[in-house]
Amino acid sequence: MEDNFEHQVYDKNTIEFVTVANEFCLLIESSVKISKMDFIDRSQKLLPLLYLKASLLPKVENEFEGEIEKFVSEGDWEYIRTAVIEKMGANDEYLEVSDDSMRESDEPMVASISENFADIYQDLKDFLTSYRIGSVEIMNDALWDLNNSFYQYWGQAIVNSLRAIHYLLAHPEKLEDDLNG
Repeated sequence: MEDNFEHQVYDKNTIEFVTVANEFCLLIESSVKISKMDFIDRSQKLLPLLYLKASLLPKVENEFEGEIEKFVSEGDWEYIRTAVIEKMGANDEYLEVSDDSMRESDEPMVASISENFADIYQDLKDFLTSYRIGSVEIMNDALWDLNNSFYQYWGQAIVNSLRAIHYLLAHPEKLEDDLNG
């Protein structure tokens, strides 16, 4: 396939998603340099926008037989998770209420913003890196993979994280212990 600017990888919604995904990745990568409150505040604004833009992505068909190349290593994922957990401190964990396994358990299920953000970051950074290669076929398959993982995994991680972040912003007294972290 030749570079065709009419292709879905150049669609307005795809370009807008790329912009928002890049902003989210930059926020996560710079989390050690900003205050906890700024991190939470910016996350509150980016997460719904990221979800909206992902839900508007065009649906494409896979062109290659194999899997799309992944760029974020397990070490990168762990670095991101650790950076976010250090930023969130005691506010990283929250009770999960929408997981299917909750129906089968008597115990509350604990989830973490840091793991959600690392998972979201991994899929977005892999997509953005593939997208930067500039090959329409690779960009197409990265978009196909991103759409699938959004509906299977990280779309729910956005919703769950936003609920936890909203709670923190609605109850700022919960942040007082390590507000400057």
